[in-house]
Amino acid sequence: MIEFALACFFLLITPGPGVLSVAGVGSGFGFKAGFSYLWGLCAGNFAVGMAVATGLAAILFSIPYLRSILLFASVAYLTYLAAKIAFSGSKVALIAPQNAPNFWNGFALQFINPKAYAVNTALFTGFAFLPSSYLLEVALKLAILNAFWIPIHFLWLGTGVYLKRLNLPEKVQRLINITMAVTMLTVVGLALWAERA
Repeated sequence: MIEFALACFFLLITPGPGVLSVAGVGSGFGFKAGFSYLWGLCAGNFAVGMAVATGLAAILFSIPYLRSILLFASVAYLTYLAAKIAFSGSKVALIAPQNAPNFWNGFALQFINPKAYAVNTALFTGFAFLPSSYLLEVALKLAILNAFWIPIHFLWLGTGVYLKRLNLPEKVQRLINITMAVTMLTVVGLALWAERA
């Protein structure tokens, strides 16, 4: 169980689409929007975890091209979120940046996020510590996973909100938002590169 907890910590602390986007939403739109978005990520991660634990994800990914479709959807959606974050507070209204991402945006991101499936697959299919009761093991893994997942995501949200509350000049805040958006797109690029490798 200790190995599982350590794996949770190290897999979750590394920046991925979820934590980067929640920091970006916090920086671009503040705590209220970030909080709603974060709980959407949490619900989406739970749904992904259950899909992996029940074997549904394995069945779905056995369908040819579904993994590529999800990866494409994830890239498109992350690009959209990055644009919303980059243009938040600006007068460029190409994608209505004044409308903050919400619960359903967070849920949708986790549902199509390749890292969410990779992390949950590693955690739920590995590190067996209670082979006599799979259901109890899954319940314990969910509790341990969320004991790390929730605080780590709140930390990233807090970082984004803190940057917004610094009352920095508009140009500096825009630069921060653009930097977060570019970082998200870099993660997208790395995911695409890893998929082709």
